[in-house]
Amino acid sequence: MKLRRMYALSIRHLYLIRGSFPRILDLIYWPTIQIILWGFISKFFTMYSDYYNNTVGVILSCAILYDFLFRSSISFNMLFLEEIWSRNFTNLFVAPLKLSEIITALTFTALVRTLIGIVPAVLLMSPLFGVSIINLGAPLFLLFLSLYMFGTTLGILVTSGLLRFGPAFENTAWSSLFLLAPLGCVYYPLSILPEWLQYISNLLPLVYVFEEARSILINNSVNYDNIINALLLNLIYFSLSVIIFYFSFYGARKKGTLVNMGE
Repeated sequence: MKLRRMYALSIRHLYLIRGSFPRILDLIYWPTIQIILWGFISKFFTMYSDYYNNTVGVILSCAILYDFLFRSSISFNMLFLEEIWSRNFTNLFVAPLKLSEIITALTFTALVRTLIGIVPAVLLMSPLFGVSIINLGAPLFLLFLSLYMFGTTLGILVTSGLLRFGPAFENTAWSSLFLLAPLGCVYYPLSILPEWLQYISNLLPLVYVFEEARSILINNSVNYDNIINALLLNLIYFSLSVIIFYFSFYGARKKGTLVNMGE
């Protein structure tokens, strides 16, 4: 009888996994992404060990930029998820709030959360490692702006998925950025990727941001073409994400699943 009860509990969770594509995806891609990301990093340092004249400075600066991006996205997701966890989600639509106002409020609050998390790390870089991200100069603001726009775009897309698929899509909120990390060329140049992957990476604003950051730190030169390309792509993707959010919201309202989101 004990075995049957344990078997029944196991079957319950296996059926839950089988019936949820986001859960299956979460199980598969974590190991895959880790292998791909660290594989490209290892390949880069093996082939170009003398590429960086200040390895610590470049790596830490890119790490700070990437963490800013990650926190921008996850902060937006967290704010939306907290409304669901606290069972306050349906109350948002009882109040006289427009969708545009909800997106704007979450975007602004996510920025505050992001800065609270990232500023101490930036301040610790100099005394601990003798490195300062301020060395990027005036373009640093545009790089942060571009990363914040992309992080918010991903946050809106994940939120749209939550509206469409429900809480089962929650795992994607934590891992959406890790899926793009290998293609974003955070720690290595675009040239290290296979040629067919380079075409895909060129569609991501991340590539232009991190290529430009490395160019400034290594060559002390600014290529505003990279910055402009990143901002233009971000503007396009942000606009599309808002459209998708509206479609997901009205689709969920039509199906009556909005009420279940907060339960």
